[in-house]
Order: sequence, then C-alpha cells, then structure tokens
Amino acid sequence: MAKTTKAKTQSEEEEKAVTKAPAKKRVSKKTTEEAPAVETAVVVEQAPVAPPVVLKNVETFTRFSDFDISLFKSGKHFRLFEKLGSHTTEYQGVAGTYFAVWAPSAKSVSVIGNFNYWNKDSHHLFVRWDESGIWEGFIPHIGKGEAYKYCIEAHDGRKLEKIDPYAHYFETPPKTASIVWDNWYEWTDTDWMTTRKSKNSLSSPMSVYEVHIGSWRRKGEEEKLSYVELADQLVAYVKEMAFTHIEFMPVMEHPYEPSWGYQVLGYFAPSSRFGTPQDFMYLVEQCHKNDIGVILDWVPSHFPGDAHGLYEYDGSHLFEHPDMRKGYHPDWKSYIFNYGRNEVRSFLISNAIYWLERFHADGLRVDAVASMLYLDYSRNHGEWEPNIFGGNHHLEAISLFRELNEILYAEFPDVQTIAEESTSFTGVSRPVYTGGLGFGQKWMMGWMNDTLKYFEKDPMYRKYHQDQLTFSTVYAFTENFMLPLSHDEVVYGKQSLVGKMPGDEWQRFANLRLLFTYMFTHPGTKLLFMGGEFGQTSEWNFSKGLEWWLLDHGYHQGVQNLVKELNLLYRNEHAMFDKQFAPEGFEWIDTSDRNNSVVVYARKGDSHKEQLIVVLNLTPIPHNNYRIGVPMQGIWQEILNSDDSKFGGSGKTNPEPIFAEEVSWQGKAYSIPLNLPPLGGLVLKVK
Repeated sequence: MAKTTKAKTQSEEEEKAVTKAPAKKRVSKKTTEEAPAVETAVVVEQAPVAPPVVLKNVETFTRFSDFDISLFKSGKHFRLFEKLGSHTTEYQGVAGTYFAVWAPSAKSVSVIGNFNYWNKDSHHLFVRWDESGIWEGFIPHIGKGEAYKYCIEAHDGRKLEKIDPYAHYFETPPKTASIVWDNWYEWTDTDWMTTRKSKNSLSSPMSVYEVHIGSWRRKGEEEKLSYVELADQLVAYVKEMAFTHIEFMPVMEHPYEPSWGYQVLGYFAPSSRFGTPQDFMYLVEQCHKNDIGVILDWVPSHFPGDAHGLYEYDGSHLFEHPDMRKGYHPDWKSYIFNYGRNEVRSFLISNAIYWLERFHADGLRVDAVASMLYLDYSRNHGEWEPNIFGGNHHLEAISLFRELNEILYAEFPDVQTIAEESTSFTGVSRPVYTGGLGFGQKWMMGWMNDTLKYFEKDPMYRKYHQDQLTFSTVYAFTENFMLPLSHDEVVYGKQSLVGKMPGDEWQRFANLRLLFTYMFTHPGTKLLFMGGEFGQTSEWNFSKGLEWWLLDHGYHQGVQNLVKELNLLYRNEHAMFDKQFAPEGFEWIDTSDRNNSVVVYARKGDSHKEQLIVVLNLTPIPHNNYRIGVPMQGIWQEILNSDDSKFGGSGKTNPEPIFAEEVSWQGKAYSIPLNLPPLGGLVLKVK
C-alpha cells in the first residue's frame, strides 16, 4: 500500500487553528486546553479583497504543548518542522495559515506579503509567555502559494525582513521571499523503502554518481532541466550505467548559484529553480522505482550572511556563534552555527530528519566535517580559543555529530550518513558507544590525493613512487571508507580527470581506464562525479551542461563502457563488497616488482571460492607470460580487462581459460602466466 507523507501533526488532527488579531503580547498565560470560557471577539483587518473576519478566543491558541516547549529549550525537539514555519489550516470555517517563528530577541514580529501590500504594521504575531522566544499567529485567507517574509523589529530599532527558516518553498532567486507550501505527497515507492536495507547496508555494493542538478544536462545553452525532466533522463542514464546511488550536491534553497548549493539559506526547501518540493519528491520516487538510492549533500557547517537570511536573524547572533572566533568561517566568508545552543541543535537535527522522513532520502553526505571538528580550522595562532581542556577539538560540534547519528540510525536504521572528513580524526565511522562519531562511512581523502598524484606522474618514474599507490591499504580498514573522485578534483585549475593523465591521447585514456579499474577493485565504496565516467576533457563548469557530444568519439565511449562494466562487476561479484571494510577482504599478492610497476592483489568474499585476482600494469610496456601467484588450483578466467578494444584499448587480453600450475610463486602454491596489456588492469576469477 502506498505511503502518504503529509506536513500535518497530531495536534492538527485534534484541533483547528484559531485566528489571531494584530498584537505584540499575548494576554492569557493559559494553554489551549486551559482557555477561559469567556470568548473574546477580535476583528482582523484583511487586504481589501477580503472582508473583515470576526474570530474568537484568539489569545489562547497555540500549536505547542508544554512538552514541545520543554523539548525545544533542551535541544531535544527533532521535528520542529511540524511546529515552526507556515502551515495552512482552518478555524471556525475560515481557511488561513498559521505562522510560528523563533526570534527571542525581537521586540515585535509581523508577517508581510502581497496579501497586505508588505505592510509591516498590519499582521503582528503573538510572543509566547514561556520565554521560548517563539512568536505565532493565524492569518485568514492566506493559502498555499502566498509569498511572505517576517518583519522582525530588533531591540536596536532595526526592522529586518527575514525569510522563514522552516519554509518548505521559496521564490526563485534572485527573489527571496518564502512561500506558503505543504509537503504532502502520495508516495508509491513502498517496495524500495521496505527492502532498501539490503541495498543500502555496509555489506552491499554502493557505487555513487555525484550530480550537480543544474549542469548535468542543459536544454540549449541556458535552460536547466527540471526535477521532473531529470526523473526521466537522469534516472534512465544512471540505471543504464549501473550505478547504485545518486548523490545530489545540495538541493536546498541557496541565493548564490556559483556556491553550487553549499551556501544554504532555505534548509527545509529544495531549490525552486527546478520545480516544487513535490517535483523533487517525484524525482526521488523515480530513483527508488528504478532501484537507485538517493544521497543528499547536507551542509550544517556554515551559512551565508545575506541580509534576508539566518545571520543576525532577530537582531542578535541567533543561529551563529556570537564569538566570531567560532562563528565566522574565514575560508568561505560565511557564518558558523552555534552548536552549543540547544535550539540550534534542534534546528539542525530536525533538518536532517526532515530530508530522510519527508523526502525519503537514503543517506546524507555531511559536508565539511573537518571544519566543524577543529577550533583552529583555517585559523592562525591567536585567532582561535582552545576548548575547556586546552585542545583544538570543537567539543560542541563533536557532541552534535554523536547525537545526530545516534538519533538518525535509531529512527532510520537502513540509511547511511557519510562524512566528508579530510583529517586523521579517530573513529569518524565508528559507533558512538566506542567513542566514535557514529557516521556510517567516511570519504577516503588520503586515497584520493595519493592516487591522483601517482597517476599524474610519467609512467617511467612510477617505480620510484609505488608506495603512494599501496600506502592506502595501511589504514584502509581503520574506517568505513568511501573512495571519492568528486567535483572538487575537477575545478579551479585542477583539470579534468583525463586531463590529469600523462602521455599522448591514447595513453591518457588508458591511464584513466586503469585508474578506474584500480578504484573499483580497491576496498571501500565508490563515488564518481558526473562527466568523469566518459572522460570529459574540460573542467566542470556549473553554468554549462556536460560535454555529451564527446561520446561521438571512440575513446570517450570506451571509458563509459568500462565504467558500466566496472559497476556491474562491483555489484555482481561478492568478493568486491562482502568484506569491503574488513582486512579479511583484501590481500596483497605482490608489490615487489617496482621496476615494471606491476602490482597484484586479491579481493575476497564470505565464501572461500569468492576470490578475484587483480593485476595492474602501470606502465605502457606490455608483458607476455608474466607469472603471478594464485590462491587456489583451478581454471582461471579473465572477466575484465581495461585494455579490451571495446573500451578503446589495444586489445591485448587473455581470452582463453588458464589452468593454474603447481608452481610456487609469490608465496602461493599455484601460479598462472598472463599477457599484461600496456597501462592495463585485469580481473581474474576461478571457475
């Protein structure tokens, strides 16, 4: 049966909203249940198109129970999106919208929009009596699609026009108003949601295609594809390429497009540049119907200082830390959340839950974790303050991560949280009860840096740098690592992946195919940024679509064919994923042949028979009858060769079955002779 998600709380089911008159202070200190029997009639002035409406008992209405407020103040309310923000409802037969906003330092708060000609004195909200700092009210004849902002009067007299931090939808930038909206959707992805644990666990293959929505493909030069169009074109492509997951760079609403979405203001709204929230839900649903998981980039590390946004929201440092040694990010000229403030913690954890619950996301990749863990991140001596123990760890951020992951995995045990963390911080992907941060996986930035540096070298010098290639396995099992070749590696003068490769055109593409073969056969899950899978030659440009026309050329088709085959190999061979985070799943067979830059290793599954042998020849010199040791007797078959002509290679393969000989070699009792292709990688399996 289809599951229905609707932005509606239990309290909404039990009570109808009550219209409030313009007022700055609530009269009664009683809750709805304690409301006095005497009714107070108040007239609310509406825009000229609607007649005045007489409403009763307006002073006593609230969506918040005392328990809600207690949770909010203690930082334990994790579904604030059900309470704060704008919610369409009805009271005494009158349709309208309930508004609630946290602004504890405000002198007054009013709702402004087209409905009242942006009149700052027309529709004031009530401040609650419990010192929660929440202002709330009901305005009749305001419905779905109405643009609005909050006019917040600060204590210094400034009148700030601010977005709704909990808005579900926004005007398309450069416009900045929030829009009254709901997130009701008739989901039909029950099959995926009830079985995703088998496709989203640490013992399942996870090959992620990283996508920037605005530049994956364009209609003409300028027009972007919508969420609905992507649900057709992108999903079909990812399915054809056999990736298991799509990771979307931040879809949350952001004012500055060149930030690629990493300067978020509308944390609870997918960007309106591509459609409505329901359109994005449809895209997620289509992914699920095609057995594709969805990971969302999530940015709790910082936010921009736009005047209409979260910065100095009520005239005070509400969301950001008041000490700019902790509250300002020098690299990105943005502001850092106050992780020690309970209400801010509730905001962030509620936001993570929102995307998993209401949008059926299968995971969150948390951006810039390292910048949150260290007080001295990108700061010089004297620009940061040590913690209470005299160290540089940001204790409040560490506490937030632990609480976040405990809550998410308790409520959504079949999702993944993935940390982009580039330091040697211990236990990022280890359970909280062992002292870890509790993430499911961590990006393996060391592997990425060492591997790209190695492959950028001229093959004749690689024999002097083989440790760069093999070092990753020294620490590969200290965390649950994801191997990333992300957008960060193909921008700002770093060149495209194929552009990093040395040699002439043939060698550059052979090197790229060899790089991908190494990546997909290395322990850990995989992430590849769009365009890399067909060897895009230019750096990524967020303002243009990918260079799809390159697929008219054979080398690019060959790379694309190889990536598809590697995805299928990874998904179908248990040796590639059964023990992808355990040392028992990997074995070096030989790393001693530095002169020829040849390495041999095994990948192992749960079964003794589930073993694959990988051989990489990292120079353009082919080798005939090159002997390698194998772990067992039997007939060995080459199941993938990156030099195959269908991948754009020279076609130097081992097409015939090879019988293991009882010749001791490389520490193994049996061995086989192979033809090693130039700049080629091959994978062998015993029958």
